[in-house]
Amino acid sequence: MEELELVIGVSSGLLTLDIVIGILVIAWVLYRIYQYSLRRKYADVLKEDIFTQGMHKAQVIDLREKNDFDKGHILGARNVPLSVMKQRYVEIRQDLPVYLYDQGMTLSTRASVMLGKKGYTDISILKDGYARWNGKTKAKKY
Repeated sequence: MEELELVIGVSSGLLTLDIVIGILVIAWVLYRIYQYSLRRKYADVLKEDIFTQGMHKAQVIDLREKNDFDKGHILGARNVPLSVMKQRYVEIRQDLPVYLYDQGMTLSTRASVMLGKKGYTDISILKDGYARWNGKTKAKKY
């Protein structure tokens, strides 16, 4: 009888763990869907070749922190870290296209929502971010 109670206890413990993991996975999927819908509402996602073609007429904004920017950034980009975007967004002109990038697309999504709510309408995000960038770059010499 004790063995049966032990097996039932272990089974219910594993079942509880499975439920928790399932809830976490569902929450993560819902969050990703939410991010995707926000990104679609406020910005266009551009592949590298399209981004490169249009960046000469746009304001290219690197949203990473300064130390990452100094290690390497897209040539011609300006560093406005997301952490200070609320204070510095006024430096970005509303009458010109805004091209955003970060290491992936997470910070860019958040910045595009913030700028979109402030009235910016022509916002684009670099697909896959700087991590996959193959174009010209510049790094600060130490």
